[in-house]
Amino acid sequence: MDRIRIVGGNKLAGSIPISGAKNAALPLMIASLLTDDTLTLENVPHLA
Repeated sequence: MDRIRIVGGNKLAGSIPISGAKNAALPLMIASLLTDDTLTLENVPHLA
């Protein structure tokens, strides 16, 4: 998996297009736990 290293105190904003695959969505769901901000994940498959 690719990594992004962020250095500095700048806020991040924007959107990142991802595939709708389950394997792409799971790491994003886990990463969303690291913020207190409101997050919207779109095009995510139903997980059973």
